[in-house]
Amino acid sequence: GDARVRGQTGVVSERRGSYPFIDFRLLNNTTLSGEIGTKKKVKRLLSFQRYFHASRLLRGIVPQASLYLLDEDYLGQARHMLSKVGMWDFDIFLFDRLTNGNSLVTLLCHLFNVHGLIHHFQLDMVTLHRFFVMVQEDYHSQNPYHNAVHAADVTQAMHCYLREPKLASFLTPSDIMLGLLAAAAHDVDHPGVNQPFLIKTKHHLASLYQNVSVLENHHWRSTIGMLRESRLLAHLPKEVTQDIEQQLGSLILATDINRQNEFLIRLKSHLDNQDLRLEDAQDRHFMLQIALKCADICNPCRVWDLSKQWSERVCEEFYRQGDLEQKFELEISPLCNQQKDTIPSIQIGFMTYIVEPLFERWAQFTGDTPLSENMLNHLRRNKAKWRSLLHKQHSSSRSNDHSGQVTGSQEQTLNEEETP
Repeated sequence: GDARVRGQTGVVSERRGSYPFIDFRLLNNTTLSGEIGTKKKVKRLLSFQRYFHASRLLRGIVPQASLYLLDEDYLGQARHMLSKVGMWDFDIFLFDRLTNGNSLVTLLCHLFNVHGLIHHFQLDMVTLHRFFVMVQEDYHSQNPYHNAVHAADVTQAMHCYLREPKLASFLTPSDIMLGLLAAAAHDVDHPGVNQPFLIKTKHHLASLYQNVSVLENHHWRSTIGMLRESRLLAHLPKEVTQDIEQQLGSLILATDINRQNEFLIRLKSHLDNQDLRLEDAQDRHFMLQIALKCADICNPCRVWDLSKQWSERVCEEFYRQGDLEQKFELEISPLCNQQKDTIPSIQIGFMTYIVEPLFERWAQFTGDTPLSENMLNHLRRNKAKWRSLLHKQHSSSRSNDHSGQVTGSQEQTLNEEETP
């Protein structure tokens, strides 16, 4: 592996991994025979080798050397899934298994090809693939929720939103690339704990970003570090790359949940006044921010089986933080106490106060499209299922309580959930 220093955060991480598109035997034999005498020619050969295998895969032709060392059945199923990548019931967990844990890299390669971004920006396939691998590997696989599969899920959702007619007809290739890159990298190097935890443990990132959007700033700077290290955009004019970096920051910083009301109020104002002009880059960028915010928290709008998995994963991450806080005798953060904060109660609150307000406004923007109606229907059904599970839990706790009394926290939760 090789070490790298990332962005302006001072974070050094180790990167390990091999790149499956390279035929090392061909490279070594050719180099040893003296047929290639310069680094430039070696790079060109590497680029051709990777592009040749990748393009065959993307065109649906099975490469001779199976991608990610998977057998043909898995590759066939993965390709079949990619042909339906715009469907809302896309199962990212299955796709991740079919790609041997490489869902983010495989998805991004496909989407950049589908949207014509590789050709439009004259991107080198080797460099592009290397950058995607860097992003994927910078996610922490041990996190139950904030990992590369979440990033792939958000990216797939973003792809769906970018195809909504109200938005799609105005989007430029730059908008699409920014949307996909921001979705893929929006939680990169997430430590699995939240901002209040970093602040109260006096983490260096909290100090670096002065306790403001600490994680989001880190995700952004880490992404910029990888972009620069990979030299993916080095062939573009400096002012273009600087603009891309700033817009990526603006998009990623918008995912800070503490800024939820700020964006909702602004969106409501635009919709009420009907003054969104998507011909203007500024208004398009704002709607990209809203789209990314939706993609980031769209789990409750997925089909129940997928939504439930995500809910359990995010709560497991909360509980792990709570266990850490208890271990170090810190005050346990809200939602992180496994003894008091149940998954149904956490999810109902999240849906009611965060998800529903945002997705109702998004549906108002898109109009009654099949996707928006589908998402709102799933959201309502999933909320009803969590309510049912919550009431079962309370009924069970009542029957186990000899006094027949509900605890104060349970009574408060019930009262909150039964209030219209």
